[in-house]
Amino acid sequence: MLSAILVMIFLGLLLGVVLGVASVRFKVEGDPLVDKIDAILPQTQCGQCGFPGCKPYATAIASGEAEINQCPPGGDEGVRKLAELLGREYKPLNAEHGAEKPKSVAVIDENTCIGCTLCIQACPVDAILGAAKHMHTVISSECTGCELCVEPCPVDCITMQPIPETLNNWKWKYPVIPIRPIATGSQPQ
Repeated sequence: MLSAILVMIFLGLLLGVVLGVASVRFKVEGDPLVDKIDAILPQTQCGQCGFPGCKPYATAIASGEAEINQCPPGGDEGVRKLAELLGREYKPLNAEHGAEKPKSVAVIDENTCIGCTLCIQACPVDAILGAAKHMHTVISSECTGCELCVEPCPVDCITMQPIPETLNNWKWKYPVIPIRPIATGSQPQ
């Protein structure tokens, strides 16, 4: 009985050491720059930038394959933050990828919805709730406003409505007052 317990303890310690060494030796590290860029992006997963989502776009920016001004949902503020993070020069939003719009959420007219599920299939964040041949609805707190559900709808029952500005989602417009450097050579004494 005692020998069986000792063998189990020995095997547990041996396997623990092997797993510890393996976790250090085979550690896969992500690029911290990609994570910082991805945190700035709006996470709409809309594909307007030419990439299937925000993480692939962040990876392309970090590797130099994409410009910082391809994200219409991130808008001018997102481009400024990316330029600041990466030490690059600010570029205006590239109109080829779309125009900056106010944040919006999809709304389904439940009286005209036929329950075709095409909008559910198109939604990249699973913000649409419903079943085949039944009315659908949008979970507004999950909707990113990517507009990917609008085009596949055969009865045009989906509209995008701007999110009203409240104290919870209000943001300071950047920059409000231009900041100029002070000349340090001629200071009064």
